[in-house]
Amino acid sequence: MKLKSTTLRTFTAVHTWTGLVAGFALFVAFYAGAITVFHHDLPAWQSRAAAEQPLQSLDEAQRLLDGVLQRHPAARVHVGMLFPGAEWPQSSAYWQDARGTWLFATLENLDGSPKPPQAGLPELLNELHYSLGLPIVGTWLMGIVSLLYGLALVSGVVIHLPKLVQNLFALRPGRNLKQFWQDAHNVIGVLSLPMHVMFAITGALLCLLMVLMMALNPLVYGGKLMEALPMAMDTAPVRAAAGVDAPAGSSLAMWRARSIEVARAQGIDDFEPAYLKLANAGDRNAVVEVTGESSRSLGPLGSVALDANTGELLATQLPGRRDANHATLAATYALHFGEYGNALVAWLYFVLGVGGAFLFYSGNLLWIEARRKRRQQAQGRAQVNMARATVGICIGFCVAVSAAFVAAQAFEAWAPARVDAGIRWTCFLAWAGCAAWAALRTPARAARELLWLAAIVTAAVPVAHGLASGLWPWRSAASGYWAPFWVDGVAMAMAFAFAMLARATARRARSGDPNSVWADSTAAG
Repeated sequence: MKLKSTTLRTFTAVHTWTGLVAGFALFVAFYAGAITVFHHDLPAWQSRAAAEQPLQSLDEAQRLLDGVLQRHPAARVHVGMLFPGAEWPQSSAYWQDARGTWLFATLENLDGSPKPPQAGLPELLNELHYSLGLPIVGTWLMGIVSLLYGLALVSGVVIHLPKLVQNLFALRPGRNLKQFWQDAHNVIGVLSLPMHVMFAITGALLCLLMVLMMALNPLVYGGKLMEALPMAMDTAPVRAAAGVDAPAGSSLAMWRARSIEVARAQGIDDFEPAYLKLANAGDRNAVVEVTGESSRSLGPLGSVALDANTGELLATQLPGRRDANHATLAATYALHFGEYGNALVAWLYFVLGVGGAFLFYSGNLLWIEARRKRRQQAQGRAQVNMARATVGICIGFCVAVSAAFVAAQAFEAWAPARVDAGIRWTCFLAWAGCAAWAALRTPARAARELLWLAAIVTAAVPVAHGLASGLWPWRSAASGYWAPFWVDGVAMAMAFAFAMLARATARRARSGDPNSVWADSTAAG
């Protein structure tokens, strides 16, 4: 199949400009998202106390719930709570006060705090992934970026489809640097295309769902959509408080046992309660929704709604028995974040995340290389500025994330009360500093210097962890703390990769074509 030249030019322009417009945001989303795949393991790496926490008993968790309900009337309207388990050994409760502020309580702090327990690195990386760290508008921005991402994927397939089989595994290293980057870009893009299509669709859904609902509410649903939303999104039916006190006797142990019993009756033998939502606590119409995980399912989370006082079954949304709405939401979340399958799935998502970041980085390099002036040393200002932006934003972000990891250990050791603010300030200041440095240097020097900086700071991650906690990689392995071991191991591998890229960049600046933005002698024309 051969496309007309005009059609090919149109799709090439669409692919190029959608990639450039969305590329920086997508690099951040993919790089942070690759690490977010292991967000369950990061608290144990950040804090040795978290890694060594004993498993809280249900009786202790019950004391937490009773204490919160007794001290905070707002929590009786609606409160959520984590069951103690493998991921969160210590339970916590959360609710909104009269001003709409979310508060989080533990057994040691029943008064509650706006800061979630053990937020730290997982929360920062998750925010960078879905909102670039920008409150509210960042999520909507990433939804638009996901749409542009999908458009870039479609146009890219159309461009390369005629020669797809011929060039699929072609990697041609040599003096033609543009050809090598083009081959690498194409191979990674094509081989991971199904997953990238899935990321684009699920990313747009997750980020723009609320915007879409607000737009459709007056046009299609007559302004009644928001009223129906709780019934559509939750499992438990909405029941108004009766104003009559309930008899004593309900407990976490009863809710846990009853939800497992219901799940087993519906063929889910390994249902493990993870968290609950309790409405109208202490009232005759109290309702509890218990959400838990099960294996062998796409979208492993399922829910059981019970009468909180009697344990009577009210509704279920369990794997294999969900309605279309809950099945779609569960599958969307699980597919996007890799919350299904075993550890191999998580590592596959990590590789796809890093590969996706490379895809957008290499796309910018191809744009620069395609516009290179091959007969003169001075290059166009647009190419030089794009090279500086690519280096400062992309490589700078890698430096910033590694700096946040190092800062997490430093603050945990010397100022644990300020760890969340400390890692945020460190991350964004390091990122801004790298971007400013790249703006002041030639692209070749900035790339070389920031790649070496990324290698050094990333290599410092396991060193900082060992100094602050005593858990050097070999001690983590010997003690069976595999989560900290793998975080340190991946950091060492990434540091090596950055060092290799820095050496290659230096070699290119010295020995490559002098008529390029990546040559040391480059000047803007």
